[in-house]
Amino acid sequence: MRRPAFLSRLPVDPFIAALLGTVALAALLPARGPAAGVADGASTGAVALLFFLYGARLSTREAMDGMRHWRLHLTVLAATFVLFPLLGLASRGLVPYVLTPELQAGLLFLCLVPSTIQSSIAFTSLARGNVAAAVCAGSFSSVVGIVLTPLLAALLLGGSGGFSPHSLASIVGRLLLPFLAGQLLRRRVGGFLTRHGKALGHADRGSILLVVYAAFSEGMVRGIWHQVTPLRLLALVGVEAVLLAVMLTLTGYGSRWLGFGREDRTAIVFCGSKKSLAAGLPMAGVLFGAHASLAVLPLMLFHQMQLMVCAVLAKRYGAGDDGPEPRRVLSHHPREVMGRSGPLAGRKAKQPGKRPAEARHRT
Repeated sequence: MRRPAFLSRLPVDPFIAALLGTVALAALLPARGPAAGVADGASTGAVALLFFLYGARLSTREAMDGMRHWRLHLTVLAATFVLFPLLGLASRGLVPYVLTPELQAGLLFLCLVPSTIQSSIAFTSLARGNVAAAVCAGSFSSVVGIVLTPLLAALLLGGSGGFSPHSLASIVGRLLLPFLAGQLLRRRVGGFLTRHGKALGHADRGSILLVVYAAFSEGMVRGIWHQVTPLRLLALVGVEAVLLAVMLTLTGYGSRWLGFGREDRTAIVFCGSKKSLAAGLPMAGVLFGAHASLAVLPLMLFHQMQLMVCAVLAKRYGAGDDGPEPRRVLSHHPREVMGRSGPLAGRKAKQPGKRPAEARHRT
């Protein structure tokens, strides 16, 4: 089903609009009492289903083949799980003057989340980068993040994230085991997932919306949202804008310094500077408990910001305008003037002002 034309022109991603609608619903009609238990149980099952589908969709063979480009993947992983966390730790200097401790913990959690897959691939393709590398890099980041994000949260968040051995057990039971089960059953269910990919995509989004509703409902019941003021939210947006700009700059110039070609640098920029909302929301619900609503707020804002900024950059990169490496200007040599394909490929271009020899003899 195609989206209406007026929705296509909206600056807000439709999924973000659905998330905001879910937050509004949780604010107006939060789950209380027995309903809260039902919502929590449903979100737990939805998260398990979500990560089972992640595991079942990831091709082990493609992942192993992609390891041949190990330098690129290590660069993306370093940006995602080293540079981002370092910047997140540096944000502690903004407490309490710019950010509250809760918002800073959410910002740090944002820096620990793995990279995206779908949007990274789409933007890399639009920018005429190495799409195959973006597929593998995004997949590797998601797989590594299932294990590394909780461990980094335990190390860096400490008590602010509510992390404990029980939380680690919950991560293993609700995220890692369903993912491994999906990998083991991939041969049996892979064909079904391929045939019903569109419907299962709606199931993905529905699961995430259910997790958000449960988290924000608990936050409303506990009165957590009264701790946030509009001025603090505005400050958070400014901090995240700086964070995104710094990561785009570091991945762009860092990949150039490491000697990658233009297509590889484009993949590194779009994979190494982005964070996955789909992977982060379920993890936040497990790690932060009642404080998950504030913890996911920075991630939701950053997700929308990265989509808008990277969409503009991808179009400019694809047009050869201020990309990671400006495209070489073609000279007037006949072989460089002609394209690589088409009916005139391999033939010399006609030079202006000169006629073929046969025409000159006729005159």
